[in-house]
Amino acid sequence: MTQYVYRFGGGVSDGGKGDKNLLGGKGANLAEMASIGLPVPPGFTISTEMCTRYYDEGAVFPDSLRGEVANGIAHIEQVTGKKFGDAADPLLVSVRSGARASMPGMMDTVLNLGLNDQTVVGLANASGDERFAWDSYRRFIQMYSDVVLELDHGAFEEALEIAKEDKGYYLDTEMSAADWKALVDTYKKLVVEQWNKPFPQDVHDQLWGAVGAVFGSWQSERAKVYRRLNDIPAEWGTAVNVQAMVFGNMGETSATGVAFTRDPAKGDNAYYGEFLINAQGEDVVAGIRTPQYLTKAAREDANAKPLSMEEALPEVYQQLAQVFDTLEKHYRDMQDIEFTVQQGKLWMLQTRSGKRTAKAALKIAVDMANEGLITRDEAIARVDPAALDQLLHPTLDPKAPRDVLTKGLPASPGAASGKVVFDADAAEKRAAAGDAVILVRTETSPEDIHGMHAARGILTARGGMTSHAAVVARGMGRPCVSGAGALSIDAKAKIMRCAGREVTEGDVITIDGASGEVMIGEVPTVQPELAGDFGTLMEWADGVRRLKVRANAETPLDAKTAREFGAEGIGLCRTEHMFFDANRITAVRQMILAEDEKGRRAALEKLLPEQRADFIEIFEVMAGLPVTIRLLDPPLHEFLPHEEAEFAEVAAAAGVEVDYLKRRAAELHEFNPMLGHRGCRLGVTYPEIYEMQARAIFEAAVAVAEKSGEAPIPEVMIPLVATRRELELMKDVVDKAAKAVFAEKGRVISYLVGTMIELPRAALKAGEIAEAGQFFSFGTNDLTQTALGVSRDDAARFLGVYVDKGIYPKDPFVSLDVEGVGELIRLAAERGRATRPDIKLGICGEHGGDPASIAFCEEVGLDYVSASPYRVPIARLAAAQAALGGKAG
Repeated sequence: MTQYVYRFGGGVSDGGKGDKNLLGGKGANLAEMASIGLPVPPGFTISTEMCTRYYDEGAVFPDSLRGEVANGIAHIEQVTGKKFGDAADPLLVSVRSGARASMPGMMDTVLNLGLNDQTVVGLANASGDERFAWDSYRRFIQMYSDVVLELDHGAFEEALEIAKEDKGYYLDTEMSAADWKALVDTYKKLVVEQWNKPFPQDVHDQLWGAVGAVFGSWQSERAKVYRRLNDIPAEWGTAVNVQAMVFGNMGETSATGVAFTRDPAKGDNAYYGEFLINAQGEDVVAGIRTPQYLTKAAREDANAKPLSMEEALPEVYQQLAQVFDTLEKHYRDMQDIEFTVQQGKLWMLQTRSGKRTAKAALKIAVDMANEGLITRDEAIARVDPAALDQLLHPTLDPKAPRDVLTKGLPASPGAASGKVVFDADAAEKRAAAGDAVILVRTETSPEDIHGMHAARGILTARGGMTSHAAVVARGMGRPCVSGAGALSIDAKAKIMRCAGREVTEGDVITIDGASGEVMIGEVPTVQPELAGDFGTLMEWADGVRRLKVRANAETPLDAKTAREFGAEGIGLCRTEHMFFDANRITAVRQMILAEDEKGRRAALEKLLPEQRADFIEIFEVMAGLPVTIRLLDPPLHEFLPHEEAEFAEVAAAAGVEVDYLKRRAAELHEFNPMLGHRGCRLGVTYPEIYEMQARAIFEAAVAVAEKSGEAPIPEVMIPLVATRRELELMKDVVDKAAKAVFAEKGRVISYLVGTMIELPRAALKAGEIAEAGQFFSFGTNDLTQTALGVSRDDAARFLGVYVDKGIYPKDPFVSLDVEGVGELIRLAAERGRATRPDIKLGICGEHGGDPASIAFCEEVGLDYVSASPYRVPIARLAAAQAALGGKAG
């Protein structure tokens, strides 16, 4: 019979850190912490396999599980000496989720389970603290009603606020035992009103309700959104952890906190975290009360008055510091830890590898390698290549004037400007319409995840550096300022007020996640500095990767940016963008409108010096490096006017009648231009176009070679080839142009002629095509379109549904369809190499900057990948990880 329940604590550990897939991250780490002797309250984990079975069997539990759970409860009872449901000295438990991958705040938790009208009296007597017992009971009713019974959370919050107002209180801690008792009665009435039944009193019914709710939260909207954004498969499921409660709300020697063994925002090797005296865990994480600092140094840096944990609870702080060091050495990574202090005794409730910004990830990886805690290869594997994106973008210009409205906590670095929105749906809607938005909330909740993803930055009035907003923003790479307490936010009226000023929805503000400043209006930015830890890790990565990394670039600025980011050449230079230049479009249109070859050649003659100048600028940046230039690819009608006013303008400039121009545009019109008269088909019908481009390339290459002494290596790429004969004809045109230029200039430079593989037929006939082509570049954008029969421009309407339904694991235009398109690439590579063993193979579609696609390119043995300039560092790191076989530290 399958085992579904695994115990931990009290000298027992049925699992450990290697059981993450079975027990989830939280369950595996609780068992591991217990096994290495750390103080962990006893408990048990219901495995992820049970979650899968629960959904497969229509959300019901098998009878066998009830027996296993009863044994789990008996284990906790034996270790604690308390009984579940005992009216005299009750055992209370927490019920928490715990998926294989960390999903902070996305799934449900229930604390203080096991309280009812009888056991609350027993808890008051056993603890000698009536206020604490009734506070715990009201928290339990509030949480259980929200998570399990799915009642209106706001109604309970409102009742609490009214109760405080009636007494003239500001903080929850001012409430007395009698006040909490009265609030419990109010809460129980709310349950009857909203649920039509009294609050459940049977502790076993409570437990099964909570377990079902945690499993149920795996399929909540917010969890689905988070999984989609972080590529977490739905079939993984979550585990459920049931654990003896320890209480941080038992007076001034009790506390609860969240901490990181290093700074998750900057990466400094200093403890980072927050705690609250006389509170429970959700008070810190939910951002309901703004917490206190963990260390004296952090408190002094922030000029905060409330004592740090180091000062308020020095002995327990010293124990906690030892636990931090033990955990970091044991797991060999920065840890994110939850702890509770119950009447002076420290308890560990969770450890996991901490979410961190890209800057922190780099610093921690490099520092740990230098400290000898991990190897350099592990350091390379530790940094998510996609997260580097955060570092490659601008920060606020320190010299720019700033109209500072207020200051909060610097919760997630980076700067962002945008229009203020007050709810997640509005953020998503406005962002989809192309607006940059800043999501402003009193505090964020997991339901806001879609709006946080859509926003450029997040600002909250409440919550600390470890609140939901801060943790999620850091994970997403969004700038965040939290706990800006001076802000008064009225989300319904869509207005926020501060220091006598008002900001309404749609007004532009700027937030600086590094300083915590909130500014009115837009503040200019500066480009990033890519030295220090970034440079060190990139150097290590370059030392292990096999794949070369080039850039897609067609302007000198793109080429310079790419070189600064470490590109080793250009993998795709599109020439059509040069034709759209305002100074040349007339000559291009004259060429298209020409009735015969003579007319076309006359127009091309005007374009030749312009094209040559373009290539000279690019070759100068890339001297000594390969530059792959794709000859003209789009259909000719794209260069002609479409609007009535434009026709008259173009006709006048070209010296032709408007009617003639319209007739010519109609002749060139195509019903399916993507598969029409474009690519090498243009070159076959009008070879003089490709001849002019080839001449411009070789004249430019010779000019740069003479000037700099270092020749670029032009790789002339013929687009949309389907047959060997097409490539032979076009190669002949290019070779003749090269021969003529070299004869005229008295200088020969080496070059290659090859093709873009973007049609399934070309992939299948790659063996024949390689007889003429010296290199293949896989144009995966079009190869994906032609292989799947899907238009990239129209696919957005249904591809999201396809991914949700598991038809494709990811959007195939973002991450390569390895099974289909990948098979064509593999086949073309094999057949091409069989014909020409030294053929050069690369990839130049958008996939060239996608880490998963790069891993496939390494597996197939391609020679290089080419990505947009800003994705070059991502590709360099991903190529190194692929060479290491994706080994994680």
